[in-house]
Amino acid sequence: MKLSKTIITTGFACFLAAAGSSPTPAWAVDVAIGYLGQQEPPREPLSFIEPVLEDEGIQGAQLALKDNSTTGRLVGQNFTLDETIVPEGDDPLAAAREMLGRGVKLIVSDLPADTLLAVAALPEAGDALILNARAKDDSLRRGQCRANVLHTMPSHAMLADALGQYLVFKRWTRWFLVEGPGEGDKKLAEAIRRTAKRYNTRIVVDKPWTFETGNRRTDSGAVNERSEIQGFTQVDDYDILIVADEGDQFGEYLVDRTARPRPVAGTQGLVPTAWSRVTENWGGTQLQRRFERQAGRGMTERDHTVWLAVRTIGEAATRTNSGDPKTIEGFIRGPDFALGGFKGQPLSFRPWDGQMRQPILIANPRMLVSVSPQEGFLHQVTELDSLGDDRPETQCKF
Repeated sequence: MKLSKTIITTGFACFLAAAGSSPTPAWAVDVAIGYLGQQEPPREPLSFIEPVLEDEGIQGAQLALKDNSTTGRLVGQNFTLDETIVPEGDDPLAAAREMLGRGVKLIVSDLPADTLLAVAALPEAGDALILNARAKDDSLRRGQCRANVLHTMPSHAMLADALGQYLVFKRWTRWFLVEGPGEGDKKLAEAIRRTAKRYNTRIVVDKPWTFETGNRRTDSGAVNERSEIQGFTQVDDYDILIVADEGDQFGEYLVDRTARPRPVAGTQGLVPTAWSRVTENWGGTQLQRRFERQAGRGMTERDHTVWLAVRTIGEAATRTNSGDPKTIEGFIRGPDFALGGFKGQPLSFRPWDGQMRQPILIANPRMLVSVSPQEGFLHQVTELDSLGDDRPETQCKF
C-alpha cells in the first residue's frame, strides 16, 4: 500500500476567492510539483532535548509551496504539490511511475542515492527533471551523475571543503580523523581526506571507530564512554578532531572527552551544513519563524534543501510565466537563474554536474561560527565554485 496525497494550492484562484470572484480564470498557469519520499523508522536522538523527527523534508516542501503561491497569486499561477510518501518496505519505483503517469515531470526526490538512481533510470523519467534534496554522495555528481537530476543538497565534497577552508583560515592544519562504521561515514571520511590533500593540510591520525556505544543514561555507560574515549584519543598531537558519524551514533561523545583539550568538528561539534536552526543572517530569522509556526519545530538541513528544490521550480515558473516542465527546466539550467535562499548570495546550478552552488554554514549547536567560502579562497568565476568539484575536476559525463 502506498501513502499518496495531493496538496493543491491555487495561487491566483485563492486570491480571487478571497475577493469573492469566480474560480480560476482560463488563462491561469498550472505548475505541478511532485514530492517523492519513503517512510523510515525515526532516528532516536541522543538527547531528550531533541525531538524525534517523523516529518523531515516534507515540511520544507509544504512551506515552499506556500511561498511559491504567494507570488502565484500576483501573476496568475496555480502551484500544486503531488505529495507521495511510500511506506517502509513498499516499492518507490511503482510510486514514481504513478506520479509520472499523472503528468508530473518536476519531481523533488527525498530519497537515498540508490533509490534516486533507480527512479532517474525509469523510461518514464527520461523527460522529467528530478531535484535531489537528500543524497550527499559524491558519486551522484561524478561517475553516476544523470542528465535528468539536479542537486540542492550539498555533496560530501562541498561540506568537507567548507570545513577545510575554515580550518585553514584558523591555521588548524593537523587533523585527527575518526571514521564511523556506516556507509555515509566512509563516504564523508573519504571527502575529508580529499580536502586535506587539496588544501595541503595533514591528517596526522586516521582511525576507525570500533567501539559499541553503551547506554549513556546509566552510570556504567558514562564510565565506559569516558574510559574508552580517553584511551582512543591518546594519539600524536593534533589541532582538531574531525569525526565522520552521519548516523549520530557516537560523535557527540567525543566532544569534551578527548585526552588532549582539542575542538571537535565534522558531523558533531563544529558542523558544516546547508542549514542550521541557529542562523539568523540574511533574513533567515523570518524563514525560521515561519517554519516553526508550521511544523512546531526547527528547520533542519534536509527541510531546507527540500524547500530550496520546490522554490527552485517556483522561481523558474514565475520568471518564465510558464507551467511547461521543459521551459522551467531550461531556465533553471540557464545563466539567468538565481534563487534567494537566505544565505547571502544568489544560488544557481553548475552546468557540469547539476550541483547547486551555495554557501555552507559552519555552526555549533548554538551559534553560527562562519560561512564558507572563506576569504582568500578565490575563483576565476565565483568563489562558490571553490567548494566541491570544479569544472576542470569534474568526472561527470552526461
